Amino acid sequence: MIILDMEQGSDEWLAARLGKPSASNFSKLITTKGDPSKSAGKYITDLVAERLSGEVTSFYTNDHMARGTLLEPEARSAYEFITDSEVLEVGFIVHKSFEYGCSPDGLIGTDGGVEIKCPAAATMVGYYEKPASLVTAYYQQIQGCIWLTGRAWWDAFAYHPTMAKHVLVRVERNDEFIDKLAAEVKAAVTEIKNQVEKYQ
Repeated sequence: MIILDMEQGSDEWLAARLGKPSASNFSKLITTKGDPSKSAGKYITDLVAERLSGEVTSFYTNDHMARGTLLEPEARSAYEFITDSEVLEVGFIVHKSFEYGCSPDGLIGTDGGVEIKCPAAATMVGYYEKPASLVTAYYQQIQGCIWLTGRAWWDAFAYHPTMAKHVLVRVERNDEFIDKLAAEVKAAVTEIKNQVEKYQ
C-alpha cells in the first residue's frame, strides 16, 4: 500500500481520489453477498466524468453526516480509551497502480484498523439491538480497507456523545469476499479507462 499523507476532506485529498474507486463506495460495485451491484454503472459513469472534467462529483451530505464528521475526533479518543490502543490517522491509501484506494478512519498496530461511525440516537439503538447490523451496513467498505491495507481485522465502532453505551464489533478478514471485491474493482477500473480513452 502507498499512504498519501494529507488531511481527509481537504482539496488535496479530493484530488487524490478523483476518478478512482474508493472503499467508501465499494458497495456501489458489490453487494454484501459478493454479487455485482446494480449501482455499478452509475458509479463508473460518475468516475469517468471526474477524470474527463477534473471535477469532483458532488456527494450527498445531511446534518447527521456533518455532525458525524465533527464528532469523529471525540469518537476516536473514546475508541482508544476503550481498547487501550493507539489509532494512526492517515489520509488516502492508494493501491500501487494508483487506480483505487481507501481512506481509513485509523490503522491499529500492524494488523488492524477501525471504521468509526457517529450515528443518530435512533440508529444507535438499532445497533444496540443488532450489533451485527453495524458491520452489514459498512461491510464492503471494511473489507475493502482490510484488502488495501493488508490487515487481518477491522473494528467497526459506533459512538454517540450522550449515550453511555457504545458499539464495537471486530470484523475478521474474509479472503473469499475480498477476491470477489478485487475482481469487481479491477473490472470497474478497466471500464473507466476504456470510457475515458473513448471520450477524450
